[in-house]
Formats: sequence, structure tokens, C-alpha cells
Amino acid sequence: MFGSSPLRVPVGHDASRWSTFRSERTLVVAARTVTSTVRILESLPAVLDGDGRVTVVFAHDPTSAFNAGVLDLLHQAGCRVMPWEQLAEISPDLILTASENIEVPEGDCPVLVLPHGVGFQKQVPDSRSTGERLSGVVPDALLEAGRAWLAVSHPAQEQQLLAAHPKTAGHTVLVGDPCLDELLVSRPRRTAYRTAMGLTAQHRLVLVSSTWGPTSLLGRHPELPARLLAELPWDEYRVAAVVHPNVWAAHGAWQLRTVLGDAVPGGLVLVPPVHAWRSALVAADVVIGDHGSVTLYGAAAGAPVLLGAFGRDSVAGTAVADLAARAPRLDPAGDLRGQIEDAVRSHSSLRYAAVAERAFAAHGQALARLRRVVYHLLRLPEPDAAAPSVRSVPVADPPGAEVTSWLVTTALAADDGEPVVGVCRFPAVLGTPAAATETPVRFAHLACADDERDSRLTESASVVLRRRPADRTVEAVRWISETLARLPGCLMTAAAVRGGGVLVGLRDGRMVEAVVTGPPVDAGLPAAVVYACLRGGVDVDGAVVTMRVGDRGREEDVALRLRPVPPGEPGP
Repeated sequence: MFGSSPLRVPVGHDASRWSTFRSERTLVVAARTVTSTVRILESLPAVLDGDGRVTVVFAHDPTSAFNAGVLDLLHQAGCRVMPWEQLAEISPDLILTASENIEVPEGDCPVLVLPHGVGFQKQVPDSRSTGERLSGVVPDALLEAGRAWLAVSHPAQEQQLLAAHPKTAGHTVLVGDPCLDELLVSRPRRTAYRTAMGLTAQHRLVLVSSTWGPTSLLGRHPELPARLLAELPWDEYRVAAVVHPNVWAAHGAWQLRTVLGDAVPGGLVLVPPVHAWRSALVAADVVIGDHGSVTLYGAAAGAPVLLGAFGRDSVAGTAVADLAARAPRLDPAGDLRGQIEDAVRSHSSLRYAAVAERAFAAHGQALARLRRVVYHLLRLPEPDAAAPSVRSVPVADPPGAEVTSWLVTTALAADDGEPVVGVCRFPAVLGTPAAATETPVRFAHLACADDERDSRLTESASVVLRRRPADRTVEAVRWISETLARLPGCLMTAAAVRGGGVLVGLRDGRMVEAVVTGPPVDAGLPAAVVYACLRGGVDVDGAVVTMRVGDRGREEDVALRLRPVPPGEPGP
């Protein structure tokens, strides 16, 4: 198994024979959990950038209940990893970690502990006993030896630690919070993060944030993501979930997706547990969270916040407790959309300013302060290069999950005698929304993309949509004909033509061409307009219909005309 034998380069007993770089100091990163390891990987490169005087190796501590994924993370980052037991055989100049619960070997090298969240705000199970301990505080032995240094993001945390653990006196250093600095400087790039997530200006992104443990949001309400997706119209909302890496490590991705049920096929963007949560948080329009750090980061970055849970394991008198006193509570059994819209409508960007001031200090200075502390403990002068600047977070890869079927409701009305069709779509796997009840002017239908994997949905669909635009009209017509022949229960099919409009093929052989004003839309929207017109008795040949998507005012004109099938083109 990897790590079972000692690492020879760059810290083995004869490493000097094999090393290319001649360093002066050795810094060992203690990697114990994914959460704590990510914090180091996100901060340390900027601190040591361009300085070959410091050799960095990562020591993998496998003793955590949440150690799954740490080695994979280190290997993907290209880190040199040594087994934990080898740490006792070398003489590092500094041990750096964001996990306070480590057993470092005896010696005199200092240990710098960075927070892996925001401050010291949670009671967690103590692996050394059956009780609990304050998250973020190192064992007493390290404090008594004078080797431990705890980085804090605000002077109030120094006072909190002094009251709870007097042995921390004189061993805290005010650094600030590199993660918050990055979030704040990333806000001007918000559109780029939203575009990468498949969002348009018409979408509101609801970000569900859950810490780990039974009192977390998912611990109490695992059904909430699916309920949000079932109640929020697809063309107006998207839902993403940031789940604490400890949940992924303890239960595995398979179990997490299983517990979430239809939420993932229903369109939930399950944000990867390593780096991508930061860009998702910047992109969010509202955060539904709990007592975890991501919720507090969202509030500090100016987002509206709803608390869906708040655990007893949170610590009174901290910034997150202040957030609990100010943020509205979500009623998971209530009208979710109404609560979200109320939170957005009533929000002020300064609403949580006092909470942020209690949690974070030294804005924009965290990396510079961290570099100063690291070089001081390494007993090296800082590099001549300017202090590291704050960089915006990387744009994450596009989400992998796509919705492939929708329950579509359409409402037919008139404006100065001209037809108006309101369209609202919901992921079909999440069940029938209340709005699907039909009336003489309100209709409902099931629409499926041609890559829907559930044959029951495809065979029951009234409308089938081609996912990929056709390059030529003849290609679209052929696909329409073949699809109607293959699915006898289908009433309509629709395919966009690249550079043109959308062709809608009807079961009775007619072909309707729909041209939509404004930015491109997927074929499902004009198909829904055609469906409503046909159900409502509107003549589609030459009609210009106002299409209203959702309730937030987006309107486009849709020009409809019956299109003859040219000779040589197959008919539906």
C-alpha cells in the first residue's frame, strides 16, 4: 500500500544525494481530513511562491474517522506524501496543519494550526474520549510544551480561547481568513461563475449548505433538496448543495446520492466537496444553511440567508450564534418558494455586517499575515517579493447533472386580443406540482428529452424534445418523423435547428415552425407554447404569441406558422 515504506526524497536520511533543489528548511503539512488538507492546499502555494529555500512534504495521518479521500486529494495535487510514522524519523522545521486533532512526535519544532472553518464555533465528538471538545483546539500537551500556535481570524476568538482553554494564552496569532478574502474579491466575476453552472440572468440559485452530524441541515431534513426542486420552477430557479466533506468521507458519494433520492436526477447540482463550493457560493442568490461555516461565509459575503437547521453543538457567544439570532428560519414544511422570495425581497447587503465584523478581521491581509508567521516560525527572512495578493477563486467545471424530463404547466390568456401563454416547468422525477391541475385555460403535460433514461417517462410523454440542435432542417424533420413513429403515445416532438427556429411535429402530420425573439431557448419552451395553443383552440398558422416564462416577468414573442414539408423531406 502506498505510504507503507519511508519516503527517500526529499526527506529521507540520504535525500541530499538525490535532491535537485537545495533547501534550507523543511515544512511538513499534516494531512488528516479532506477539509483540513484543502485549507492548506488553497493557502500555502501563495505563501511560498517562488522560494526554493523551503521543502514541503505532506504527512498522511490516517487516524481520523473522516480520512477517506485524503490520499486521493494529495495525489491529484501532485504532493509528495510520506507515511505518518516517518515524521518521528526526520527533523522538520515547522509542522503546518488545519487539523488540531493530531498526535505529533516529540521534539521542539513549532506546530502552526490554521482553522479549517470559521473560528471555534462547534462542539465535536472527542476521539480520545466519549465526550465532546471545542473544535479547533489542539491537545493540552502541545500547549504545555509551548510548541503550538493557533491562527485566528478575529481578536474575539483569542478571548474565547483564553476563557475556555487558558493554556492558549500567548499562543494565538491573528491572521484573518484567506477564504473570505477570496470570496469578497471574486464577487466582480460572479457572472462567470454563474455561467459555468449553466445559469442565466433569469435564474435564481438556491444554495443548500449542510455541515456534518445529526443536527446538520441534511441530518435533519435530507428531503429538503428534492422538495425545493419540486416547488421551484425550472426556468426560474436552480438548486445546488454544498455538503461538508466529512459527510462524503464518512458515508461515501454513493450513499449520499442514495439518501438524496430523486434530487440529483431532478436537477440538483451536487457541488464537489473540495474547491468548487467557493465559486458556487459567489454565484448563489440565497443560502439555506445551518451552523456550518459555509452559511456564515455566505452571510459575510452579502447573500440572503435562511436557516433550515441550527444544532445544539454550536457554541454560544460566537459569530455563528449571532447569525442564528439575526437570520430568518426556514419552515421546511411550509411554502418554500414564498419563504425564499421573502428572504430575497427583504434582504440588505449590510444585514449581516455586524456578524461578519465579529468573525473576521484584517480583511485582505490574511495571506500576507500568514506568510509573515510561517517565515517567522521557519526562522527565515521573508522573500523580497511583494506579499501575496488575494486572487479570485477559480471557475469550477460545469455541473454534470442534467434534467431530462419535465412536468410542464401552461396557462392561456389574452392581452389586447393577442394570445399569451405562461409556461412553468418542474423536474418530472419529483412528482406532480400542485399547479398541474387542469382548467379550461390551464393545461399540463409531460415533456421528455430524447436522452431520458426512464422508459416509462419517455413512453408516457406528450412531448419529446431533441436535446442537440439539428444542423439542417432535413435532419430535424427526419428525427421528428422517426420519433413519432417509435413512440405512438407521443403527441408532439420538437427540435431546434442550428441558426434557425424550432420545428414542432404534430401527430396529425402538421409541422409548426416557432421562432422566438431574444436569447436562444431550448426547444421545450416553444413546444409548450404550441401545445397550449392547440389545447386552447388558437390557430397556430401566423399567430404571434407572447410567451411568459415563470412569474418573474421574462417575456418573449413566439411567431408560429404551419410549415409545409418540402418534396424529398420525410413527413411526420
